[in-house]
Amino acid sequence: MSEALCETTIDVQDLCRSTDPALRCIDVRSPTEFAAGHIPAAINIPMDEIESRLGDLRSQNHLVLVCQSGKRASMTHALLVHQGFDLTVLSGGTDAWRQAGLPLVASTQSRWSLERQVRLGAGLLVLAGVVFGLLFHRDWFYLAGFVGAGLVFAGTTNYCAMANLLALLPWNRRGSSKPCCNALSCGCTAK
Repeated sequence: MSEALCETTIDVQDLCRSTDPALRCIDVRSPTEFAAGHIPAAINIPMDEIESRLGDLRSQNHLVLVCQSGKRASMTHALLVHQGFDLTVLSGGTDAWRQAGLPLVASTQSRWSLERQVRLGAGLLVLAGVVFGLLFHRDWFYLAGFVGAGLVFAGTTNYCAMANLLALLPWNRRGSSKPCCNALSCGCTAK
């Protein structure tokens, strides 16, 4: 069995009971997901940047990888397992943290990540283009093609015009962060 498949996990209760001062939570979600709600004192290093930011992790002793449900954290674990880090994955991710009634720090009012909003918007535009193209006039198919071209452009350049427009909407603007009231590195508060 490969080492990547034998990842170490920790549940929310054990993480909160931990007194390890070297423990650091690394949230591997996107910056917009992180801003929508993260474990207090967690550091955001998105999964797609993790290999290029290994230097940011070198000073950390024990890393707890966190994402929404644990899947991306497990994938990140597989990427880092041979790099010599002491890695653990938070079982259930921030969903489990929220279900345990523990606080999340949010710096935006949106409940949906920006990526999810882009997927919904792009999907609705493509669907509208196809339906209107079938029902009214074939020129509507160009809308679906335009959105598809925009997604290809966003994927190849890492610049998404739709995401930048959605970021300007009031519910996606950054607010003030809630203060962290705990000294533990992963922000647990005793219940």
